[in-house]
Amino acid sequence: MALIEFTDKGLYCPAGKFYIDPWRPVDKALITHGHSDHAYFGSKSYLCHKYTKPILQLRLGDNDYQTVDWNETIFINGVQVSFHPAGHVIGSSQIRLELDGEVWVFSGDYKTTSDGISVDFEPIRCHTFITESTFGLPIYKWKSQQQTDKEIQDWVTENKADGRTSVLLAYSLGKAQRVIKSVAAITDTIFAHGAVYNLHETLRTAGHDLPEVKRITVDTPKETLKASVVIAPPSADSSPWMKRFTPHSVGVCSGWMQVRGNVRRRNADAGFVMSDHADWAGLLDAVKATGAQKVFVTHGFQAAFSRYLNDIGIEAAEVKTEYGNDEDIEATADATNEAI
Repeated sequence: MALIEFTDKGLYCPAGKFYIDPWRPVDKALITHGHSDHAYFGSKSYLCHKYTKPILQLRLGDNDYQTVDWNETIFINGVQVSFHPAGHVIGSSQIRLELDGEVWVFSGDYKTTSDGISVDFEPIRCHTFITESTFGLPIYKWKSQQQTDKEIQDWVTENKADGRTSVLLAYSLGKAQRVIKSVAAITDTIFAHGAVYNLHETLRTAGHDLPEVKRITVDTPKETLKASVVIAPPSADSSPWMKRFTPHSVGVCSGWMQVRGNVRRRNADAGFVMSDHADWAGLLDAVKATGAQKVFVTHGFQAAFSRYLNDIGIEAAEVKTEYGNDEDIEATADATNEAI
């Protein structure tokens, strides 16, 4: 019997009688992280890493939440379960299952390079590995966090000298914290859209060492915003909310900025290549480090990535899920979380 089955509600462990990141309400849901395509409303109980609980409370409201720490072993109906760092966003975890010596790992979303905020990805040896492939093409190769930080800081400094407000578009959970930390090195005051502010303050209140941001409200004087730095979700772009910053420049922070032409298509002034997902090399390194005999590839470039794995001698297959690219889906979560 497979430890995990792919069902119309999500990844199901029949032996343990629980689901992992289900996209329909279930009795017991194990959650890898707080992005909206992996954490759906309506389940009777949720199990997650302790860092993820405040995020779920903000986004899903009051529920029956149970938490674990990384590498803490628990048993659910005889199945050994543990959570391990995924390096994707704060609290993001891989979930390891073991029964009768058989080990499966569901990675959720992950990145293998350190961002200085999330706990670094931990390779887990297993027989079967379930991986994402959001950026599963060789064209995707990320710069270091330090290189990206300098590009953003130089752009902000140039805008300030020209009297322009720098509006950086980044999703509220993940990239927003990275961008805020980057610009905090060159400015004492950072303004934020309500959706970014709410999530960021939730993390700060939970004890994470993150720079302070100021929430933009209808009462925020336009003069104080002139030549400042503003962090907003992509859903705010081209909305009436943006008019208060004129003159301003817009910078998009996304892995999709790796492809030439996407800055122009987004009608942005600048694009910064930044993703909370592994690039091509990171995906390959992660898969190889598991030593898995079988790999299932979920959302992203499943066909290309699974085909390459088979070509290099690693048995792989595509699976259909309702997980999406959070670089798109989170725009909806940010917009509904709070629009000003």
